[in-house]
Amino acid sequence: MVKRFIQSFKSVLFADPALLYKEERGIVDKPFHFPGTNGKGVLLIHGWTSTPYEVRRLGKYLNENGYTVSGPMLRGHGTVPKNLEGVKWTDWLAESESAFDALQKECGQVYVAGTSIGGNLAVLLSGRKKNIAGLVLMATPYRLKFEPVVVAFAKMVSRFKKYNKKFYPPTFGVATTITRLISYQTYPIASALETFDLVRESRRRLAEVTEPCLIMQSTSDHIVRKNSIEKIFQKISSVNKEKRYVKRAYHTFISDIKNEHVFEDILNFLEKN
Repeated sequence: MVKRFIQSFKSVLFADPALLYKEERGIVDKPFHFPGTNGKGVLLIHGWTSTPYEVRRLGKYLNENGYTVSGPMLRGHGTVPKNLEGVKWTDWLAESESAFDALQKECGQVYVAGTSIGGNLAVLLSGRKKNIAGLVLMATPYRLKFEPVVVAFAKMVSRFKKYNKKFYPPTFGVATTITRLISYQTYPIASALETFDLVRESRRRLAEVTEPCLIMQSTSDHIVRKNSIEKIFQKISSVNKEKRYVKRAYHTFISDIKNEHVFEDILNFLEKN
């Protein structure tokens, strides 16, 4: 027990995300795979326009606690925005399924965790794979803010231009956030429309989720509708389900969060299930 206590001070849990980023700039556009020791695996799915680095620190923390962790790169990401052109949300789902199958060959139990649309992919994966040990849905939209208006506007604008720039709120969208540093700052509007289709499809499939499920959302999320966490909690069929609110954090909070209890809550959920 003393040994574990001493090791905890060396844990990534106590690392500063900004300092880690400076040390790891060379791998921010790379997938990762951390072999574990407890026979259990976790598939981590990053969000739209981002990279696996978004969930890498969480992955390292879970790996420190024995889990084999895989963070694949979704098609069109980690390069240049142009590479998102022509990519369908079904491509991302197929890649997530392949990554799950590969991880299952290594581990007796596999959990799936996703952030933002990575969470929507996890929901759809749940309907395809009935042997998932548990789900962790972070910043997962049930609906996007002003979704009907935003979708209609995007379809209209796409007739005149192909790309758009991201909007960040002044409080949580400062240029130094890891989320902002590693993600595309412009994007194909057609790709944004793919994410809307993905959100809609996962909304339709929520009742198919029966696994233990932990749902987390920032109280300051400027992208996801505020009641998304409640709607997902109500709609899933899981008997064992929990929800956690994260205060004063960006939409995809997991890469920048300094509230270490978020990592610990996720680990505790996995350990209980």
